[in-house]
Parts: sequence; structure tokens; C-alpha cells
Amino acid sequence: METTTLVIPGFRGSGPDHWQTWMEPRVSGARRVEQIDWDAPMLMAWADAVAEAIRGSSRPVWLVAHSFGCLAAITAAAGLSSRIAGALLVAPADPDRFSLLGSREAGRDDDLPSIAAHLPREALSFPSLVVASANDPWMSSAKVADWGRCWESVVVDIGRAGHINTESGFGPWPEGLDLLRMLQSTWLPGGTASADRIWQRRRRVATRDRMPPTQPYPANKR
Repeated sequence: METTTLVIPGFRGSGPDHWQTWMEPRVSGARRVEQIDWDAPMLMAWADAVAEAIRGSSRPVWLVAHSFGCLAAITAAAGLSSRIAGALLVAPADPDRFSLLGSREAGRDDDLPSIAAHLPREALSFPSLVVASANDPWMSSAKVADWGRCWESVVVDIGRAGHINTESGFGPWPEGLDLLRMLQSTWLPGGTASADRIWQRRRRVATRDRMPPTQPYPANKR
């Protein structure tokens, strides 16, 4: 089945050296969500742009999101789940660091409620894979695990990888592309997922690349 893959960058966008930019031409039917001010992390504006892109596709949609883009993707997709084939959510940002007005500056915007209340806290009706880092400065491991359990996502810890962005060395990222392909081949539109299958295939990728496989966070397994 032909599908569309929507790429949703995070705060300040994904530049020419970012793994999302590297991945786009390597995925058939991939395109970046437009009409977003990448320097202004406004959840509802971003989610509206993602929702418009989802509705504009005549085919099932895969979401490939990073950082704040993960929050926008999940918010938009919650109301359009029948159109979503699945989601690869890489290094989601902590919603408590943002209000509906944008980034919450420490000591200045503490009185503004975070956007956490606007995110779905129930199981997503489409398969999702969260890729996490043990030392991500934008979201603690405990919070990643908590959101993963809420969404019933499979959560894969790739070790101490920072924010999984250009600054932490993630330009070309073949392993990320492999994870997307695993997700797409394991979860077909309308099907169900197996965390064990993802984990077994993740081990094979690690062996092939001669990298030590990392343990996933304890997310709920389908």
C-alpha cells in the first residue's frame, strides 16, 4: 500500500545537516510539513499545520517527528487517527517546558500552565515507536517512560545520545531509517504491533552494525 510520510521537525527546525533532512529523500512519499514558524513553538499552531497536512494526503500517513514536533504530531493525529498508519517519535520534548504561548522561560513563565494537559494521555489508536536517549536534556528518562505508557508506545533507548539532533552527532542516521522501516514492516495500516518483534529486529540491526543493543524503557507492550 502506498503511503505518505510527513516529517515534522522540532523547535528551530531541522537544518541541512539534521537526520530528518538526510532521511527525507531516502523515504518514498516523504515530505516536510510546511506553514510552521519553527522559531515559535506554539502547540496549537503547529498541530493545526500537521493536521492540515494529514488531511491533505489521500493515502495513509506515517509521522516522523522530532522534539517539539512530536508533541504537535501527537496532538494533531489524535483527532485524525483513522488516517494515521503509525508514528516514529524521536526525542520528544518535555511538554512542561512549554505553555500555549511558547517556550516557558525559567523563573519568568512559571505561572503559565504547561501544554501537558493538551496532549492525549490515553493509548493511541495507531502504532507508535518512541526513540529515546538516556541523557536527553529536553526530556528525562522517567518522563519518556511515563508518556510511552500513556500512549502504549514501544520505547527504545538508544543510549547516551543527547537530544538525537545535529549537535549530538545525528546527521546521517541509518539506524533511524532502519527503525522507521522496521515500524512500517511490522505494523501495517490497520494492524497491531508487537514490542517483542521490534526488540528482536532492533537486536539484529545492532549486531549487523556492531553496536551494543540498548535496553528499552519499560513502556507498555502491545
